[in-house]
Amino acid sequence: MKRLTVTLLLALALSSPATAAWAEGQPLPQSDDYDDSQAHPLRIAGYLLHPIGYTFEWLLFRPIHRLVSQPGLAQVFGHRAHGDDAAVGAR
Repeated sequence: MKRLTVTLLLALALSSPATAAWAEGQPLPQSDDYDDSQAHPLRIAGYLLHPIGYTFEWLLFRPIHRLVSQPGLAQVFGHRAHGDDAAVGAR
């Protein structure tokens, strides 16, 4: 009984975006048409590695950046704001 309940809740959760789009009269998003430019072996490797990089960005790199960019810690870690002219060498 638990398995059936979990399966039904999962199906409901996965179908809710489609139901919402249908209710608003919007077409459902479609995937791109396939062409040979997406069959390169490095593109396939990119499809496999992208979720790993995305996870690292959100769970590791962004929190570290948030920490070192704090006003009291930026000077300690040598962090410079993106718009800082000294950071890009412009004078």
